[in-house]
Amino acid sequence: MNIIFPFLAVLIWSINAVVSKASATAIDPAAISFYRWFLAFLTLTPFVVLSVIRRWKTICQYWWKLLILGALGMVLYQSLAYYAAHSISATFMGILSSLIPLLTVIISIFVLRVVPTVGLALGTVLSLSGLIWLVSAGDPISLLQHGLGRGELMMLLASISYALYGVLTKHWSIPLPNWQSLYVQITFGVLLLLPNFLLTKDVQLNASNISLVLFAGIPASIIAPYLWIQGVIKLGANTTTIFMNLTPIFTAIIAILVLHEEMHSYHLIGGSITLLGVILAQQLRTPLIRKTSGN
Repeated sequence: MNIIFPFLAVLIWSINAVVSKASATAIDPAAISFYRWFLAFLTLTPFVVLSVIRRWKTICQYWWKLLILGALGMVLYQSLAYYAAHSISATFMGILSSLIPLLTVIISIFVLRVVPTVGLALGTVLSLSGLIWLVSAGDPISLLQHGLGRGELMMLLASISYALYGVLTKHWSIPLPNWQSLYVQITFGVLLLLPNFLLTKDVQLNASNISLVLFAGIPASIIAPYLWIQGVIKLGANTTTIFMNLTPIFTAIIAILVLHEEMHSYHLIGGSITLLGVILAQQLRTPLIRKTSGN
C-alpha cells in the first residue's frame, strides 16, 4: 500500500496542471503565483515556524542556497507554467512535465558527476524525437519554418528549472529537516514574487478563481509534497520517481474530462515516444563508457 503515497502525489500535481490551464482565463499569472505560495506559507507557519527559529543559525549559514532553491522551485517553475498555460494545452503541459526525471539525470552528469548510461543516451534521443513530433503537431518540418512557440519554450524552461532544483537539493544536502527547508524556500519564494504581484493591476480574488488558488496553495503545494516525501521514505527515491511517468497520462485524462481538450494523434505518438525515452533513461543503467583496467 506504500505506492499510494507517490500515486496520489502525482495525481494531485496532474490536477494542478489542469488548474494552471484553467487559471489562464480566471486570474493573472503573477497573482496566482503569489497567492499560491503565500497561502502555503500561512498554512505551514503555525506548524513549522518555532522549529525554524530554533535552527536560525543553520538557516543563516545556508540562506543563499535556500534562496536559489526558492527561486527555482517556487518562483520560476510554477510562474513559467502559469504563463505558458495561456498558449498551450494542459495535456501538453503534462507531457513536458514528464521530462523532469530525464532532465534531472542529464543535469546530474554535470553537477553530481553521475556516470552517463546507455539508457540516458537512447532516452534523450527518443524524448527529443517525441517532443519534436509533439511540438510540431506531427509536422517536424514546420519547426524549421516557425520555430518553438513561446508557451512551449516557457514550459520547457519550467521543467529545466525544476530539474535543476532537484539536483541542487541533493547536491547541497542542506542540514535542515524537509519541512523546515521547504518553509524557508517558500518564504523566499513569496518575497521574490511580491514585486511582480504589486505591479500587477488586477489581482482580485473572486468566485471564479479562489478555488483554483486554494487547490494550488494547499493540495498542490503542501499535501502532494508530503505524500511524495513519504513515498521516498517508504519506497526509495528511484522507485518513487518512476511514478512521475504517470503525469502525462493523468493530466490528459483530466484535461479531456474537465476542460474538454481534444486528444490528437500527435499527442499520442509524440507523448508516447517522449515517455518511452524517459522510462529508458530511468531503467537502462548500463554505463555508456566502461572503464578499462590497466595491465
